[in-house]
Amino acid sequence: MTMQELERVEKNMRQQWHDLVIAEQDGADLPALEQMYDTYILLAEEYNRCSEEYQREQQRGQGRHNPVVPGSKKQSFLGREKGREDVKLAS
Repeated sequence: MTMQELERVEKNMRQQWHDLVIAEQDGADLPALEQMYDTYILLAEEYNRCSEEYQREQQRGQGRHNPVVPGSKKQSFLGREKGREDVKLAS
C-alpha cells in the first residue's frame, strides 16, 4: 500500500460524503440517502483497513513502532473526525 493509494481511497470516501451532503440538501428521497450513506460507510471501512495496512508496512520498513499522531494520515479517518463539531450529519 503506497501513500498515493491511501490518498486515493480517502479521496473516494470524502467525495462520497460530499455527494451525500449535497443530495440531502437537494432533497433526495430517504432510500437514496440511505444507500449513499451505506456506500460511505463501506468506503470509510475500506479506508481504515488500508490505513492500518499502510501503517503496518511503514512500521515493518522502519523496524520500530511509531506512535499515531492525532490528525495524521496514520490516525484513522473516523478517529480524526470524532469530536469535530463543525461536521453536520445528514438527517
